[in-house]
Amino acid sequence: MVQHTAWDTHPEPLPVDSAPVPEYGTGSLADLLPTLAAGLGVPGMTAGITELTPADRNCVFLIDGLGWEQLRAHPDDAPFLNSLLDSSRGGTGRPITAGYPATTATSLASVGTGLPPGAHGLPGYTVRDPDTGALMNQLRWQPWTAPGPWQPYPTVFALAHEAGVHAAQVSSPTFANTPLTKVALSGGQFHGRLSGEDRMDCAAEQLAGADRALVYTYYAEVDGAGHRFGVDSDTWRGRLAHVDRLVQRLAEQLPPRSALYVTADHGMVDVPFDEDHRIDFDEDWELKAGVALLGGEGRARHVYAVPGAHNDVLTCWREVLGEQFWVASRDEAIAAGWFGPRIDDRVYDRIGDVVAAARDDVLLIASEREPKESAMVGNHGSMTPAEQLVPLLEVRS
Repeated sequence: MVQHTAWDTHPEPLPVDSAPVPEYGTGSLADLLPTLAAGLGVPGMTAGITELTPADRNCVFLIDGLGWEQLRAHPDDAPFLNSLLDSSRGGTGRPITAGYPATTATSLASVGTGLPPGAHGLPGYTVRDPDTGALMNQLRWQPWTAPGPWQPYPTVFALAHEAGVHAAQVSSPTFANTPLTKVALSGGQFHGRLSGEDRMDCAAEQLAGADRALVYTYYAEVDGAGHRFGVDSDTWRGRLAHVDRLVQRLAEQLPPRSALYVTADHGMVDVPFDEDHRIDFDEDWELKAGVALLGGEGRARHVYAVPGAHNDVLTCWREVLGEQFWVASRDEAIAAGWFGPRIDDRVYDRIGDVVAAARDDVLLIASEREPKESAMVGNHGSMTPAEQLVPLLEVRS
């Protein structure tokens, strides 16, 4: 392992304001359901993605891990999805942005609540719980934390249901009662279906069952294959080909006056297994100095300093990582809009004293405390186009 020293000569760190901030308010995942709900007449909803045309029946199919760049790079494996590229974002042929960090728990909460991370309060894979001082894994919900206080806002599905719109989620039965589903995707009816084909058929039935409908369905296996094998592996391409057929199956069953939107929670990048691309926090004495907790994930870190050490930690992290990561203090990241235009008081201390977002194809692993995550081939979380840009493909009937 290459050890850095404080006497090394370091180029100027990346300016915080050079990070490509997500399009909160006009073209992010958090704007999708409010736009559709506004078109359905749900009170209080705003159509932030102005390129979309209202429909009476709306279905969102979220493919976990399928970024815009990865989809465009594999036209032979996903011919149907690629045929829809020009339909993205209301026919502009452009992607939308996931939000920061580009990770599943954060993105699903943004989708379901219609709020950016600074408001809904799931600003990372793992973040510090200010009440306990412990790291909280917001995907696995460990350690268990009361869901309501952690994310108190109603979902768009709940608001739509209250307004008389038929709201439904069609996903794996495993997710029926999880805390993440409760805080991010609850409201209306949940329909558990094991196979992708059954989910497509059920989603079409739910759309057809009401004059006004808002339906959500989900497929996870593209993301899993990317993490384990990489986004250009045979396994990943096979999962992509399968979900391509699923989308076509659903599209061919759309009832009249329907719009199907195919999107994703994040993209992904493969990171080589060498010390130039994988920096091990657990073996780097400089990076560990003054750090009480390491949160987030390899490309989107929350760093919690011991009391009084946050300035020293920020300086050190900029010196060591500043060529490859955007490294910001909590207040700098908030001011730059990384987590959205506003930060709720309950969310402020969940964000790291130092926030580090990868620009290059690098990973800040923690081989001892995060062995499984450190062994993944495909990774995500940051603000690069490969991670941040996601499709918003459209099929109308």
